[in-house]
Amino acid sequence: MTDSINILFVGDVVGDPGLAICETVLPSLIKKYKADFVIVNGENSHEGHGINEYIIKKLHELGAHVITGGDHSFDKWKVFNYMRENNDILRPLNYPRGNAGSGYGVYDVPGKGIKIGVLNLQGRTFMKPIDDPFHTADWALDKIHQETNIVFVDFHAEATAEKVSLAWHIDGKASVMIGTHTHIPTSDARIYPQGLGYLTDAGMTGSYNSSLGMDKKVAIKRFMTGVHQKYKAATGDNHLCGALAKVNIETGKCVHIESVIYPEFNSTIS
Repeated sequence: MTDSINILFVGDVVGDPGLAICETVLPSLIKKYKADFVIVNGENSHEGHGINEYIIKKLHELGAHVITGGDHSFDKWKVFNYMRENNDILRPLNYPRGNAGSGYGVYDVPGKGIKIGVLNLQGRTFMKPIDDPFHTADWALDKIHQETNIVFVDFHAEATAEKVSLAWHIDGKASVMIGTHTHIPTSDARIYPQGLGYLTDAGMTGSYNSSLGMDKKVAIKRFMTGVHQKYKAATGDNHLCGALAKVNIETGKCVHIESVIYPEFNSTIS
């Protein structure tokens, strides 16, 4: 048995362009990074907001073991029965009790004889006033640690300060924490003093010919008029954004973390 496992995370998959780039490159990236466990945030995968059963199954076919969510997890009500009956899709744990689905799970890492816990949380700053993610994290991590010391956290939040604060709060209690929701990849991958691998935001998987996956003309009109415009998904210039983390099996501490962007963005003009 190797002394570490590779966890590949794919940031917010947005609509058909996000699914298309996943179909094109995800299986090859899994091979490239020798990923032992794959987690995909899919809360924007159906028409830019929400998810359905077909997409869940498609992402699993492409190699995802667990699909996480966020503030759009409940946008498509037809998925609720699937969420109630299956724990291969998560939604933020700190939504009030009574909502469909699970907020965390403990899963077998294929071929490794070990388990990994995956926890999905949502922030409150500039977002819906749901339950406290900090106390929720404490409760869930205590439960998960009864089965494994390897824990991955997807924190779906708007405010960078809230993400950084939660990271300090769970350093030494979780292996990796990746931020999602803002759809822009950050370049601050780091390992905290007690072994937490951290990235403020993995970025979006989908069309970057856009404003966060939205048709740029519609987005500009919304800003210029101050009036809501109907959401329209963008197309073109697709990228997959995410992160790769290597976690020591014995200690549960992250020993390497890096941002993953494919294809890389153009930074020069030839």
